[in-house]
Amino acid sequence: MQGRTLGAISAAAVMTLALASCSGASADGGEQPATTFRVAFNQDANHPQAQALAQLSDELEERTDGAYSLELYTDETLGDQAATIEQVQSGTIDFAIVAGSLLENFETDMSVVNLPYLYDSPDHQMSVLNDREIVGELYDSLLDDSIQVLTAYHGGVRNVYSSVGPVETPADLAGQKIRVIGSDTNVRMMELMGGVGTPMAQGEVYTAIQSGVLDGAENNELIYSTLSHDEIAGYYSRTQHLMMPDYLIASPAVWEGLDDETRAIFQELLDASVDTELELFATAVDEAVAAAEEAGAQFSDADVDAFREAVQPLHEERVTTDVTQAIYDAIEAARG
Repeated sequence: MQGRTLGAISAAAVMTLALASCSGASADGGEQPATTFRVAFNQDANHPQAQALAQLSDELEERTDGAYSLELYTDETLGDQAATIEQVQSGTIDFAIVAGSLLENFETDMSVVNLPYLYDSPDHQMSVLNDREIVGELYDSLLDDSIQVLTAYHGGVRNVYSSVGPVETPADLAGQKIRVIGSDTNVRMMELMGGVGTPMAQGEVYTAIQSGVLDGAENNELIYSTLSHDEIAGYYSRTQHLMMPDYLIASPAVWEGLDDETRAIFQELLDASVDTELELFATAVDEAVAAAEEAGAQFSDADVDAFREAVQPLHEERVTTDVTQAIYDAIEAARG
């Protein structure tokens, strides 16, 4: 199955694929077969996370003298995010970018970093979620499930959009079926916000709204515009309820299979890619809003304080262990 190679999404993809059968120098100077890691992604190649990984792949290939590169399979080519987690666990694919809430299905304490109205800004979010002193123990709890968190990326600020009309207060969501990512935390969040949380794979949402199975969804401006949801749910309301991270995950066997020097290079590049992705995301949001407005979408502000108050019980319900309390307190302490 043909994927998209990071760094050059065109004829150059063939060249990258060919690396798998060539020899390259490892970071310690020895000769080894070149390795191309397969990365599953559910968005398109223009997404800021894809662009950040494109840059990372180019730099990884350069720093390892061609020994390692990445190949990105976009647009759910390898399945939806839940399916790609399973493929990472089984070793079928090397890496996947997945929504943070899906990892709650393996470790319930992961819900503490996916709570609504938890972060002040994308910078605040990334500073705490890539600080191993704060989240290292939490991430390591996934190792027994053959899931290794390599880095957290900003996944945008999520807002509600609807085919019914603008959503200003929780009362406006009454009876509306709103797509959420499949986790108990997200379903409960939407219930507290006033709607009916309906888990569904990303690729099914357009048809579901179009046919009336759903009334709307909640996501960032990029998804709203890129997936043409502005065509069938023309009211985008800035509830600003969630800033959920996306994670680049790997099988621990893949990560531990790298030599120490290569792993250090890879981690250095991952750290740098977080800042790159943040900058790209901000620009992409502006472009997405402009495109959606041109397509006829109506953007409006919601009563953020009313929604924040409505979902506060979720914080109390999910912060119930020593681990989650320590992380929650550290996130609070790191506020601007």
